[in-house]
Amino acid sequence: MKQQKALTLKTLTKSNVWEVEENDIFRMWETAEKESDFKDNRNHYIDVIRSAFEIEEIKIDKPEVIKKYEARDFKVGNIHFDDNDNKKWGIKKRAINRITDLTYENIHHISAAKLIEVLDRNFGGGWDSLSQSIQDIIESGFDISTTTLPKDRLHKPGGMYDKKVNDGYEVLEITKGLWVEAIFAKAKPKVENHHKHDDDNDSMNNGFGDNYDEDFEDENPSENSYDDDDDDDFDEDKLTEESYRTTFETEEDLNLEAEDVADDDY
Repeated sequence: MKQQKALTLKTLTKSNVWEVEENDIFRMWETAEKESDFKDNRNHYIDVIRSAFEIEEIKIDKPEVIKKYEARDFKVGNIHFDDNDNKKWGIKKRAINRITDLTYENIHHISAAKLIEVLDRNFGGGWDSLSQSIQDIIESGFDISTTTLPKDRLHKPGGMYDKKVNDGYEVLEITKGLWVEAIFAKAKPKVENHHKHDDDNDSMNNGFGDNYDEDFEDENPSENSYDDDDDDDFDEDKLTEESYRTTFETEEDLNLEAEDVADDDY
């Protein structure tokens, strides 16, 4: 684990649980069961674990059965509940493969490259095709900016595309006819204990919640907004809202003069 102070079941939350792996769960459970308040908190511990892990109780303890679980990437181990109740669990970290897998709790525990992979796998309609709730989740953990340009202008040497990539942004390109929408993503710095998420146990909070601190957004302004001053350098009569859009502020002169964007460019 990457924590300076090792996590325990008591300090585990629905946010930081994404930092641990299956073997950590077995180890923490073994330590926690020796504590006097273990039985009182056991259901809470299971609930937190289930938020990031699949748990299956293995009722037939035979090698051939165990191998089937291991073939599905489950880690198998013994879980002690009380003096007369021992179970065997199969535990597997929940995969983040779909847009709907993204939550305020796990968004800070994936890389920008992983986010781009999830976006690429799930939609082709562009950033605006995502629901507002999904956009909010993503933007709580990543700086997002988009632009839509003609194919031959997107990769202009020294342009915004190059600047973003050189600044550490991952990019997803979505082809829209003769135009391309580029979605740039870069992880925001982690701020420990800056936000509060409403876990089942109010004494165990660490991460982002649906009511995250709006002041943090003010300190880290999103690039997803029009700057009307940037619109002065191109002919609006030649561009429509459907054919051209940019949602990041840019100092680059797009220089889309009438001769650059003719009617046959659409």
